[in-house]
Amino acid sequence: MKPRFPSETTPHLFTVDVEEHFQVSAFEDTVSRESWESHPSRVVRNTEVLLELLEAHRAGATFFVLGWVAERWPELVRRIADAGHEIASHGWWHYRVNRIDRTRLRDEVRRSKALLEDQSGKPVDGFRAPSFSITPGFEWAFDVLIEEGYRYDSSLFPVRRPGYGYPSSPRWHHRIDRAAGSLLEFPMATLRLGPIRLPAAGGGYLRHLPFSVVRGAFREAGRNGKPGMFYVHPWEVDPGQPRLPVGAITTLRHYRGLEKTLPRLRALLAEFRFTSVRAWREANQQ
Repeated sequence: MKPRFPSETTPHLFTVDVEEHFQVSAFEDTVSRESWESHPSRVVRNTEVLLELLEAHRAGATFFVLGWVAERWPELVRRIADAGHEIASHGWWHYRVNRIDRTRLRDEVRRSKALLEDQSGKPVDGFRAPSFSITPGFEWAFDVLIEEGYRYDSSLFPVRRPGYGYPSSPRWHHRIDRAAGSLLEFPMATLRLGPIRLPAAGGGYLRHLPFSVVRGAFREAGRNGKPGMFYVHPWEVDPGQPRLPVGAITTLRHYRGLEKTLPRLRALLAEFRFTSVRAWREANQQ
């Protein structure tokens, strides 16, 4: 019998940032938070598409859920948890960490953690900043997370890129020690080409770059015995989502290649074994 995962057996980490199609950071100047209620919601069905895909491939995942979404769709959080996946926090209002202060971040992570734990019935140990916005100079965010009871973070993208990126971060999971304590960091997957780190964790990179870049990143992680971190958004499996009046570059980045997401996800899940951060931590006693 052929092995289920022909390329390797190292378990990687599949994650979903659960937010609506109109809540992405690139739309902040077009779609105000005050207007969110007026936009059609598509997050439940899109997330269910991902849940069905994961079930078909016997894969586990961590879902970083926005508090605003959880408050309006509590049954979605329970559906994710009941399927055996991990619930983690994506904040409440999708504020970028490098645009807010400690007080706002503390409210975001405390409020979302409490709600998600109440809805799922399980501890919420992980956080991911919107747009990977813990960038150099904003390391104080780790202190807030530790003080609020988080055990791990997944906000660093170890690349040099306008808008986000933490190029000095190690490429693999590592422990961050702070005055408030310590927590594990799970940075986004990259592919090394000589001195260059190519972003390859998922999201837009899955849609815009050759699939060989994404596949290569996870093969490289597997050869090193490390879990590669993948991410996707529910709106990325929804080519029929309403188009918003944004600039040409944002339109290209957000809407191009949406029809490629599901076929490429199927190929990725067929080749590699994926699990949640919680399951990985438990298996490795971290």
